[in-house]
Amino acid sequence: MNSSSINGKSESKVNGSASSAYVNGADQSAQPHPAETGSQSGGKLIVITAPLTEAIDHAGYFIQMALASLPVWMEFVIDKKYPTWRDVEFHEDGSAAYMPAGVRLLEKSLEQAFDRNDIAACYPDDLDKFIGPRTRVVAVSTHNPLGVTFAAGVYTSIFGSSKMPINSFYSRKAFQEIKENPYRDRFKVIVGGSGGWQIKQTDTYEELSVDCVVEGRSESADTLELFRKAIRGEDLPREIDVSHPTDRNAILAPDKRTTFGVVEMTTGCGRRCNFCVPDLNPQIDVPKETIMSAVRANVEGGNDQISLATEDMFIWGQVRTGTPFFFPNREALLDLYSDVVDTPGVRHHALSHSTLAPAVVDPVLIEKLSKKLLDKSPIKIPRVSTHPEGRALVSLIGLETGSVRMAKKVMPSKGVPFKIDYWPDVVLESLRIFNKHNWFPMLTLMVGNPGETDEDVKATIDLVYEMERRGLFAFLVPSIFTPLHDTRMEKQIGVTQTRDLSPLQWQLIMKCWKNNLRPGQYSWWGPTAWRLGSLFMWAYKLRRSNGKNFTWPLFMFASLLPEKLMEKMGKIHVGKPMKTLNRKQLLETLRTNYWKYLRPDTGDMPEGWTPPSPPQKEAAPAAAVQ
Repeated sequence: MNSSSINGKSESKVNGSASSAYVNGADQSAQPHPAETGSQSGGKLIVITAPLTEAIDHAGYFIQMALASLPVWMEFVIDKKYPTWRDVEFHEDGSAAYMPAGVRLLEKSLEQAFDRNDIAACYPDDLDKFIGPRTRVVAVSTHNPLGVTFAAGVYTSIFGSSKMPINSFYSRKAFQEIKENPYRDRFKVIVGGSGGWQIKQTDTYEELSVDCVVEGRSESADTLELFRKAIRGEDLPREIDVSHPTDRNAILAPDKRTTFGVVEMTTGCGRRCNFCVPDLNPQIDVPKETIMSAVRANVEGGNDQISLATEDMFIWGQVRTGTPFFFPNREALLDLYSDVVDTPGVRHHALSHSTLAPAVVDPVLIEKLSKKLLDKSPIKIPRVSTHPEGRALVSLIGLETGSVRMAKKVMPSKGVPFKIDYWPDVVLESLRIFNKHNWFPMLTLMVGNPGETDEDVKATIDLVYEMERRGLFAFLVPSIFTPLHDTRMEKQIGVTQTRDLSPLQWQLIMKCWKNNLRPGQYSWWGPTAWRLGSLFMWAYKLRRSNGKNFTWPLFMFASLLPEKLMEKMGKIHVGKPMKTLNRKQLLETLRTNYWKYLRPDTGDMPEGWTPPSPPQKEAAPAAAVQ
């Protein structure tokens, strides 16, 4: 692979191979690793790492999703698609050229209290080059160490295997490297990142050789004190919650290259869904100057892609402004995104998370963002996009359910400013607006929620069929309900095993994936190959591993029989046509005190709406008028 220049001193390495040879256009197998001298001198005081599967970014935009979802026995599929995915870049001293944003943020935080020369971030295969007798802390950032997040369990089970996705395998491999290090008795292992809760819930501290799990932000003074205690050799608590900044100016920005060019844009969301952890954080939009400094640092580090990390991109510029956050600040957003994609060296920009309702509130914003961002999108879906090169904008959005009853129970504010009673209407109208401007979101759904009935599942199936009926397209990613810690639903129990899914729940999952594959089924051989492959997998393995309720949904997925025929046989539910409100009708359902925030140029105003009066200028003081 071609290596990017990191301050002019970057090379590439094949991680996981028998040799640690440099890939530099010539055989350098006899050349020692550049960090060996650092190890011989005693190692770094603080070493930070992350699983290889969470650190890479060069093998494609969707690879990390595949690594988190596919079972480890299907690693050969990734190897075939991305044969060089294990190839990574590193600096001259052997440290990692890129790392997840959380690692880089921890580095930046630690540099406020410790000498940066005492800190190193490296890939797991290079830990022995940086851990030595002087090392006192090894910090690990991980998102999914045990494979129990929303998507991982359901998809590994669908493929008929154990619930260990590829990412979990590599996470465990990293922890094993640390556990077997000859200096393990001299340093503490501290785990952070969004996956720490999995270690706490499963009590795998001893198995993974973990001393402490940290929940919270690295900017916290508590985090720095924890590292000080570890360096002093003091005992650490098994788990600790540290504070989250409440001031936007307290949010730090990494000054080194991050995986996928991730730069934090906001924290929190404000919609307070009962199942969501990130929304428990304070609602903060990071200052533009902070964001841009991290963008420039990524470019200087050799990165040509940027992704602004957020729980909802549309709240940026509207937090604590006097206008409700669910009415987007069009000018602020266009200004920020324009500066990001126009930064010299930024070749690609990928969207992060967003929500549905803002598209209904301000479709002009969607149109203008499309004109600015489409040419820089790394994602191409030529069968559905009208862009000359087939480029598409794919933001991650929580759809979760099509049942109003279930939505009221688990996410009553998801559709604000619209009442949750109109959730299916908001979904369909926003998707119409998104698709019109080449946005094809990735919509997540939760299957098997606590208290979910067949009628709730049918309502969601109806919504999926209605999308298809109206020619709308989005990637639909269903997963089994996971009770996440600290949320209002952490004690509730839904479906826990794929074998426990009902026929309707299985149908919803398989119908979603049947729709997802529509853009790739246009070749003459595609549908036939898919039918035969699905039937073979069902006969070989899946009919036993996933139970009898899986059979007819699988037949529907593979189009082995017409859906109408399967419905007449009583095997599946074919979604019923839905009558929903259009944009103008939706706006008319808003509380009248919200009308003043509507933009006149978006049209479809409610009956009786009048443009807000422009602010009155204050009269000049009498003494000044002379």
